[in-house]
Amino acid sequence: MCLAIPGRVTGIDGARVTVQYPGQSRIVLSGGESVKIGDHVLVQMGIIIQIISPRRAAASLRAWTS
Repeated sequence: MCLAIPGRVTGIDGARVTVQYPGQSRIVLSGGESVKIGDHVLVQMGIIIQIISPRRAAASLRAWTS
């Protein structure tokens, strides 16, 4: 089972997407998802696998930091 920390999209350059996590940002691939700046996403192996709601992202981040 893989676990993914939610991140927020802060930049888009074609298929390359900048995702901000607590304490760092990463360049990942869109994975076919139609993301926009501000979306909360889950990433596995450098590819966005799902767009999630801000509420779900906040709940997940609380669980990671507890």
